[in-house]
Amino acid sequence: MQTVTLTIINEEGMHLRPAQALADAASGYDSDIYLQTADGQEANVKSVLNLIALGLEKGAQVTLATEGEDEEQALSELAKLFEQGFGE
Repeated sequence: MQTVTLTIINEEGMHLRPAQALADAASGYDSDIYLQTADGQEANVKSVLNLIALGLEKGAQVTLATEGEDEEQALSELAKLFEQGFGE
């Protein structure tokens, strides 16, 4: 299992557009990919609805976890999306 702590930098937080971009990118990997909040909520990153349900606002700290055969590549690529503000 690989993990990294990231910060939501989008002004609107994790709304539909970044959630869809993250879920789309994650669906290209075979690994299990989860996002966990500081208060222990967890969501499958491949589900847009699960991501939005976390209610993540700008500045929220989250842990991205990947587990599977392509976990390192998945973690690296998905972390880049967070750092780039999901293209917004």
